[in-house]
Amino acid sequence: MSEADIRAERLKKIELLREAGMPAYPASTARDASCADFLAGFGELEESGRPTTLAGRVLSLRGQGGITFVDVSDGTGKAQVVVQEGEGSQVDLFSQAVDVGDFVEFTGTAFKTRRGQSSLRQRSWRMLSKSLLPVPDSWFGLKDEELKLRRRYLDILLNGELRQRFERRARFWQAIRDFYRARGFLEVETPALETTPGGADARPFITHHNALDIEVYLRIAAGELWQKELLIAGFPKVFEIGRIFRNEGQSREHLQDYTQLESYEAYSDLKKGGVFVQELYRSIAKEVYGKYTFEMHGHTIDLAEEWKVVDFCDAIQKEYDIDPLSCSEEEAVRAVRDAHIEVGETLNKARAVDHLWKKLRKGISGPAFLVGVPVYLEPLAKRFVEKPETVERLQVILAGSEVGKGFSELNDPLDQRTRFEEQQRLRDEGDDEAQRLDDAYVRAMEYGMPPSFGFGVSERLFAFLENVPAHEAQLFPLLRPER
Repeated sequence: MSEADIRAERLKKIELLREAGMPAYPASTARDASCADFLAGFGELEESGRPTTLAGRVLSLRGQGGITFVDVSDGTGKAQVVVQEGEGSQVDLFSQAVDVGDFVEFTGTAFKTRRGQSSLRQRSWRMLSKSLLPVPDSWFGLKDEELKLRRRYLDILLNGELRQRFERRARFWQAIRDFYRARGFLEVETPALETTPGGADARPFITHHNALDIEVYLRIAAGELWQKELLIAGFPKVFEIGRIFRNEGQSREHLQDYTQLESYEAYSDLKKGGVFVQELYRSIAKEVYGKYTFEMHGHTIDLAEEWKVVDFCDAIQKEYDIDPLSCSEEEAVRAVRDAHIEVGETLNKARAVDHLWKKLRKGISGPAFLVGVPVYLEPLAKRFVEKPETVERLQVILAGSEVGKGFSELNDPLDQRTRFEEQQRLRDEGDDEAQRLDDAYVRAMEYGMPPSFGFGVSERLFAFLENVPAHEAQLFPLLRPER
């Protein structure tokens, strides 16, 4: 039967229910036990003979003589219900009106079948939600990955492994919250709409605020500048887990709408921060997965081993024979061409050097910390005293990618203004990802900001730990609308 034919048949069954005085979509249920609770307390229920009411989706219907065995799932587990001819006045209606996929309520008593399976012998039943379309037996063999993403609800329903992934995702973010709260951090919420997007090199989404009649931006970082204003306000440790939005390309590792952690700790620095980050990643691995070794995109990673340190300038010099600090823009652009790196933008020195690094890092398995990044690539980090052309920044390298970034926060308002002005100059020359001059933030810094360490990591880390593309690690990734 076609989908349209099946739907038409099930609409007729709604009429059957209505004629029998049974609503197809009642507003309430008398359920008094979950499937999991029913099975856990089965012995006591069987002994007492006390009636129990279960409810859930019908997963299967198996007829045997005058008996129908029904598998019901409510999300906590699966229970078997036995519907027998002569047991109540609604059995005939059940056989005529109930399909796999329907949500049904069953009232009965606990008993064991001749094969010893813990079951509920139904005395009465009610329809809770009549399904109009059939749930597929499985996705097995389906090669249309886009269809799976569009009908994610079915993919999760039919794929227990996928369901477990999203249960792990919930534990992933909870493990991070627990880690920070145990160390005295305050969880905060900062604006998602901003008049000046800041905290990252990224192209924002732009929208119009009707009430104020102004253009505003969806944030490109999880409150980085706002959280540093909270340090100025006197909070010593803050963090936020929130949604951010970047109007950029999609890839195996990049999405435009995703969850990010940002945290800031006053009176900390790069050295202390590196230890903190290692402890965070190891804690996540232990709490969520119970292990430290992972396969990621063709790399084997052991988070428990000593993390290597990679110097940015040394690595670029060794691989491409140019010094990122002293090379000219022309030399940097030529090195990109010589390395046969395809770019879809007009290059300046900063973008050229960044492309060189992105190609180089693919061969680094990690876990490793990248350090020694030039100032022109990081407008928000403090300079190294010993090497002021570079900043006190670290990036976590896993499986050839950057999966987390932190630095000693720049708290010199004069230096910050100079760097913002340089970023604004790059924007004016056509670099859409350069940061904007944020006068309000610089003014806040002029009241005094304590030395601090900031760190951020997105759900990309979860995708890497799961060894799946970024969109596979999201419940409902954005897709182009079906026509």
